[in-house]
Amino acid sequence: MPQTLQSFIAGRWIGGEAATPLHSALTNAVIYHTHADRIDFDEAVSYARKTGVPALMQMNFQQRAARLKALALYLLSRKEELYAISHQTGATRADSWVDIEGGTGTLFAYASMGSRELPSSNVLHEGPAMALGKNGGFAGTHILVPRGGLAVHINAFNFPIWGLLEKFAPSFLAAMPCIGKPASATSYLTEALVRMMHESGLLPDGALQLVIGSTGDLLDRLGGSDVVTFTGSADTAARLRANRNLIASSVPFTAEADSLNCAILAPDVTPDDPEFDLFVKEVAREMTGKAGQKCTAVRRIIVPEHLVDAVGTRLRERLAKVSVGDPSVAGVRMGALASRDQQRDVAQRVEQLARGNQVLFSARDGFAPLGEGVSEGAFFAPTLLLCRDQRNEAVHEVEAFGPVSTIISYHGIDEALALAARGKGSLVSTLVTKEPAIAAYAVPVAAASHGRVLVLEREAAVDSTGHGSPLPQLKHGGPGRAGGGEELGGMRAVRHFLQRAALQGSPTMLAAVTGEYLRGAAVQESDVHPFRKHFEDLAIGDSLLTHRRTVSEADIVNFGGVSGDYFYMHFDEVAARDTQFGRRIAHGYFVLSAAAGLFVSPAPGPVLANYGLDNLRFVAPVAIGDTIRARLTCKRKVDRNRTDDQGVGQGVVAWDVQVTNQRDELVASYDILTLVMKRRMMAA
Repeated sequence: MPQTLQSFIAGRWIGGEAATPLHSALTNAVIYHTHADRIDFDEAVSYARKTGVPALMQMNFQQRAARLKALALYLLSRKEELYAISHQTGATRADSWVDIEGGTGTLFAYASMGSRELPSSNVLHEGPAMALGKNGGFAGTHILVPRGGLAVHINAFNFPIWGLLEKFAPSFLAAMPCIGKPASATSYLTEALVRMMHESGLLPDGALQLVIGSTGDLLDRLGGSDVVTFTGSADTAARLRANRNLIASSVPFTAEADSLNCAILAPDVTPDDPEFDLFVKEVAREMTGKAGQKCTAVRRIIVPEHLVDAVGTRLRERLAKVSVGDPSVAGVRMGALASRDQQRDVAQRVEQLARGNQVLFSARDGFAPLGEGVSEGAFFAPTLLLCRDQRNEAVHEVEAFGPVSTIISYHGIDEALALAARGKGSLVSTLVTKEPAIAAYAVPVAAASHGRVLVLEREAAVDSTGHGSPLPQLKHGGPGRAGGGEELGGMRAVRHFLQRAALQGSPTMLAAVTGEYLRGAAVQESDVHPFRKHFEDLAIGDSLLTHRRTVSEADIVNFGGVSGDYFYMHFDEVAARDTQFGRRIAHGYFVLSAAAGLFVSPAPGPVLANYGLDNLRFVAPVAIGDTIRARLTCKRKVDRNRTDDQGVGQGVVAWDVQVTNQRDELVASYDILTLVMKRRMMAA
């Protein structure tokens, strides 16, 4: 008997009465039902605010990043359970890999980015700070803090796992509890995922809720501290965006909508070039991967007029080799659409696209899905069309969300770019060329109407993740028809779920709020060298003002001999007189080395290693006879909750370094990053 899915609301699973039947994409058999039980969305919203927000705020950015990593590991350990369920969506193993392991990979990516880039607090300083007064007592900067609201994530049917996780990861880092609403057709896979996430015990109470079925009056209950994200059709995005409460309450709404993405074959490529084969292969892969049900799939194939026949022939040959059917059958490379409703919708749109265009490949070319019981499944043949009429608007307006694409001919790269722009905003475009000059000309034009541009040629092809693969590190989204929103993009996504505020006050007060030393703030000096303090014992503002060192000609000569740097400014007195400095000056890197000699405590101790410099600037020259000194100040501490091989805890400390001369003028400025040992042993 088909199982009735349940929603996860206010910490409990609800739903027992069957409602809408959900069908297997492979056989059309009923395999699940949504539930008929009414969801109390007031309870769901209140639970997120009153339970989820405080629970998430008990952790800091670093702790939430660590929790994401643990969750990713847990889900990976149970991935085969998800693969078994994903099979019913019509996905091949490769399709499911993108959804399942792409989703967990996104969790890993955000866990890693969070551990590297976020503080061990809940205030993210977005500097630099700036002086707002003449006397140095008044300054300003920006901070990002958790919004104190919830995020509603509404997702499409095509990626029921990745679609939720790629939104959940940055919002979880930002301490926003989530309410996920998957599309009903494949919601059974999202429900299985959320059950696993709950069973992991890794999510704080209220961090994630799940809605199966309608969102009811959920959007009407949101406020200005909340956020809505949406993935799906442009029509649905427009309807949701117009919700009166979202507008009245200024609720941020981010949409990522289906779009008419394109691949352009540049006029410099010939059929004998590797780039020609790369183009054909990429288009065929995008047509058949996930049965064409990807918001990033290539819908328009823009090709020079003289290469239309060659591209059409190669694509037909590739598509003819694609076996369609039940993915459990050996050799099957393309599965089914998500539902019979989707099958009917794609068929209707192909009819629209075929008017005035030539059909180069379709079901008429021998379409027979493989597998038992597949005659009622939601299969659709790869379909390739050809448009030579520049007046045809359908190819730039109608999207068949399946294995369907249209070749469009052009004369000249400017016409190709104009055709690409007629899609009125797309998520991604691919330009295949072997000429850097063409890429340099075309990409800025294409980027104006596309969220991402892939330049593909033989060198990039070795490692390319492909046209249709949004990466956690890069922005996903596009202008116009594509929704006008942004997702992913590394820390950009986390910042989207945080509230930015301008902060004004004295440097000392700003340092207290941001948890980061700002120049001009009060410092603490003691007899204990800062490098002799363990991570826990260091306080922001702990500082050392070093003794002095006078730079001699021997210093410059010796440093030049060691480094091999005999630049004329350091060694040629006559030539140096004709420069803006009017004399020989010391190497900038000698100044850094000399400063280190002034502030380093050489004995073994809590400071384990220096692993980098940030924000280095040589502000003023240091000449022979100048006397320098350094001020070293604990600027920022990040507890990454890690241990070494011996189980000893470590943290990262950033130190502000100011090097000045005998006139107290700043000559060099930078941050150094060190690993610092903890005093106590950390639990495994």
